[in-house]
Amino acid sequence: MYDVVIIGAGITGTMLARDLSMYHLRIAVIEKENDIADGATMANSAIVHTGYDPEPGTLKAKLNVAGARRYEKICHDLSCHYKTVGAYIAACGEEEEAHLDILAKRAEEREIPYRFLSREEALAEEPSLSENVTKVLDFYTTAVIYPWEVAIACMENAVNNGADLFLNCPCTGIEKLEGSYIVHTPERDLITRTVVNAAGTFADQIARMVNEDPGFVIRPRRGEYYILDQDVKPVNHIIFPVPTAAKGKGVLAVPTVYGNTLIGPSSDYIDEPDDTGTSAEGLAYVRKNISKTLKNIPLNRSIRTFAGIRPASDHSDFIIEEDAKNPGFINAASIESPGLASAPGVSRYIINEFISKYFVLKEDPEAVHTRQADPVLNELSNEEKNALIAKNPAYGRIICRCEQISEGEIIDCIRRVCGARTVKGVKKRVRPGMGRCQGGFCEPLVLNILARELGISPLDVVLDSKDSNILESENRK
Repeated sequence: MYDVVIIGAGITGTMLARDLSMYHLRIAVIEKENDIADGATMANSAIVHTGYDPEPGTLKAKLNVAGARRYEKICHDLSCHYKTVGAYIAACGEEEEAHLDILAKRAEEREIPYRFLSREEALAEEPSLSENVTKVLDFYTTAVIYPWEVAIACMENAVNNGADLFLNCPCTGIEKLEGSYIVHTPERDLITRTVVNAAGTFADQIARMVNEDPGFVIRPRRGEYYILDQDVKPVNHIIFPVPTAAKGKGVLAVPTVYGNTLIGPSSDYIDEPDDTGTSAEGLAYVRKNISKTLKNIPLNRSIRTFAGIRPASDHSDFIIEEDAKNPGFINAASIESPGLASAPGVSRYIINEFISKYFVLKEDPEAVHTRQADPVLNELSNEEKNALIAKNPAYGRIICRCEQISEGEIIDCIRRVCGARTVKGVKKRVRPGMGRCQGGFCEPLVLNILARELGISPLDVVLDSKDSNILESENRK
């Protein structure tokens, strides 16, 4: 019997799995997709918001601040990227300047550092600010991360501490017993004392498996983005408009940890919880609204557009609560923005408020808190590269020319615990296909490496989901 079964391997589920793995508990994570972080965690702005924005008295406010304060150490311990870039909230006119004062007051109450900048001071740092901008509120401790990297690292750490991960394992039903639950999946049934529903845009469907009226409905909201090439740097900081109730934080410009710039998102409610297609209307909205705060953004240098789904709901706050009719069934739902930044806080909250009611939490002295990353070739000095290649020539064979990713790095990410099993899984872990050509050169090479390392036919290698085969047949000779 498991102590905790977590449904969903996004940033909420994996962060919780890692934290729980530090105790003497038996844990399982089930995920309906073919890899970790394939849902909302896969496509977002990657920002560790400091916590100035959420309304006072909300879980969002409490857990955003708590989560952001844990992130830097978590990323250090797990060898994940964490880059402090700062965030400018750009006001356009007196009415929006007044809202900056509200945000600054919240920041002061939450002990979040900030400073005001005049238009002239802000322009000295950000020459692309538009003529509309009159004043800026600078949250200079704001950071960006690589969300997939953090989720994968958390899950890897949890598995190394004894947690079980089951991919391609959708929850098909939940049966309540006396003091436990049976979580049904197509290949196995898991008996557990407690369940945490961290299923993102499908959280209401999971909740209804134990309660016909769980008290919330997920309303998926799609956000569309542009990714700019690394050789254009339109901004040095994250640039936000003043947030609104209708559109949240608005259309942003975000410098990423790898040197690209994200422009977006749009914000549209959709019917399907996994519809990640982009639209002409959504991208037009991004183009129009970025011009409010920034000028001359080179969207013609975009190398890709994409869309992510936010697990919004009919509630304005996070929903983190025990089901009213089912003790030990815990919903972690509606974890939309600032859900990524809040994830470490959400995890601790679930443990302290709910899991601790059912278990005496004893820390496992043998649990590992850190993760050793594999070598990243383009982050090494020439001397380090030469030494690595001398030891293993695979690091000298460049597979992705745009990002300078070697065969050795791809092999490493396949062979690791929770390693890549798909072309997209390799892309998420070590970035081949993330550059200017978007995999036009390297994807066939990655496919062949996967086939060799997994001991399967190239025909059986998939892009992402288990049915997304890339090749249909062998070429005729």
